[in-house]
Amino acid sequence: MTAIEQDTVASVHYTGTFPDSGEEFDSSREGDPITFLVGHKGMIPGFEREVMGAVVGDTRSFTLEPEDAYGEPSEEMVQEVPRDMFPADMPLDLGMMLMSDAGPFRIVAVTDNTVRCDFNHPMAGKTLHFEIEVMDVRAASEEELSHGHVHGPGGHHHHEHADEKGDCCGDGCDC
Repeated sequence: MTAIEQDTVASVHYTGTFPDSGEEFDSSREGDPITFLVGHKGMIPGFEREVMGAVVGDTRSFTLEPEDAYGEPSEEMVQEVPRDMFPADMPLDLGMMLMSDAGPFRIVAVTDNTVRCDFNHPMAGKTLHFEIEVMDVRAASEEELSHGHVHGPGGHHHHEHADEKGDCCGDGCDC
């Protein structure tokens, strides 16, 4: 039986909660399990560490401190952006989440001339608890290893994201 280790493809069902309140922040239980290439930074580091060695049918329960999850919030990740970088007719509300080329960000202040944007991950600084069940483990293909992500069911679906050249992940994948 294949165990989760570096360069395997793991599929797990999970439920994530905040340990202080028990509030659920995410779960795969109502859909497909999450599938990832182990050791290629597709998951937060503590999550991968805690599932290592598990086999199909195993369940695990673990709590991750911020340094093993999304890190601590950093003031360096909060930036002032000129207001004219946003469409003039776009309403900018405090707490609004938007997407940029640098990733998602939250608006934390707005003036006539600037917008203060927080690029910290929304879960930065939070302790997270996970309950997982291993649904599948397999060896990764050479193509998955060279691209650094899972292909096919449960993973990266090239035909859905391909650009005009047929490259869907920007790394030369032949979709």
